[in-house]
Amino acid sequence: MSLFMKRLQLLFVLFLLLGAVPSFAQKALAKSDTLVWYTSLEQAQKLSLAKHKPIFGFFTGSDWCGWCRKLQNDVFAKPEFIKWARQNVILLELDFPRRKQLSPELVQQNNNLQQAFKVTGYPTVWLFYLNKDEAAKKMTITALGSLGYPGGAVAGKEEVKFLGDANLILANNKVKKGA
Repeated sequence: MSLFMKRLQLLFVLFLLLGAVPSFAQKALAKSDTLVWYTSLEQAQKLSLAKHKPIFGFFTGSDWCGWCRKLQNDVFAKPEFIKWARQNVILLELDFPRRKQLSPELVQQNNNLQQAFKVTGYPTVWLFYLNKDEAAKKMTITALGSLGYPGGAVAGKEEVKFLGDANLILANNKVKKGA
């Protein structure tokens, strides 16, 4: 291959790389509008304690539950929910997929929480605190309340009803604590 062809190839590769930089920057900016969903209860619990925020446990069938996807699109993807979630809760996804394989530890964790909260349908959201009792070597759950898809909401404004219900749960629990 001639020197001219090698330089031409190098220029072409550099041109492609320089053209890709803005698209990477745009993707990084777009990610700032996304939320962090934890799958580890232990991680969520540590953050919950550190930030003094309840855990927002989202019980879902990610690869088969149409109502779960609808809740994600109609509520969780909205800017109002994203802002609210960042300020108020630690997000925990508790998935029960049919086609996707989860680790045995994650399956056990999710099943234990499903049983603890007596979840029988999806989507279900529970707001709760999880406390470790080191002396007794056990965990205690302080359940604040549960939510599902916001039935009866104005079409296109499902996040308004959902957030209103979630704020009511949080407010009722502040009153009970005497805050």
